[in-house]
Amino acid sequence: MALYRLLLVGALALPLWAEGTGVMKSVRAPADFELTADPSAAPWRDVEPAVAATDPWGQPLPAARTEIRSRWTNASLYFLFAANYESMHLTPKPTPEKETWGIWDYDVVEVFIGHDFQDINRYKEIEVTPQGEFVDIDVQYIPGKGPKLNWLWDSGMQYKVRVDRERKMWFCEMRFPWSALDPRAPAAGQELRLNLYRIEGAPPHRQYIVWQPVNNPSYHTPAAFGRLRLTER
Repeated sequence: MALYRLLLVGALALPLWAEGTGVMKSVRAPADFELTADPSAAPWRDVEPAVAATDPWGQPLPAARTEIRSRWTNASLYFLFAANYESMHLTPKPTPEKETWGIWDYDVVEVFIGHDFQDINRYKEIEVTPQGEFVDIDVQYIPGKGPKLNWLWDSGMQYKVRVDRERKMWFCEMRFPWSALDPRAPAAGQELRLNLYRIEGAPPHRQYIVWQPVNNPSYHTPAAFGRLRLTER
């Protein structure tokens, strides 16, 4: 795992889950829909995005602005990332046909999500690159030691990526079966714990972009996660 994500793990973590952290809406869709990786597609056109545009300490990164939208159905949970980029750092030999360990050392978008508000140190980590490589991990965060990773967990995710080099943007749409993320049946008003991340560029100019600042070099700071709230509209 990248040194960035291991340094000082937990050293600056918040002592309790923060009630004041941000809330992102996931808007109900009447039925599951085709993945397009296109924010202008009909299912996404009127969905208000959350914005990730700071570093982990909350310092602005306007050129790396990333908009994230979410929808849900009775069967699925969707996320759509629309990411501005200045440069890309990509794996030289992509393997999108299989899970690819170590993609956090390259450009990725990431979803960290958990359903259990009693055990906030248990959550899922899902990452996708602009070349369609992916990893999905069941995480048990151990305070003082860091994350214990079960990479054999399978999210059942489907996804689509698209790169617009003329506009210097890339897009990633993900669809998860509910049963992989939450044992509860989905319903309006339900909440999950959530943080959304992106990594861009090659060292020494890498940028670490977050939705909810974690005030820590490690993205694995579950006490700082926000919330995803299911809504009807």
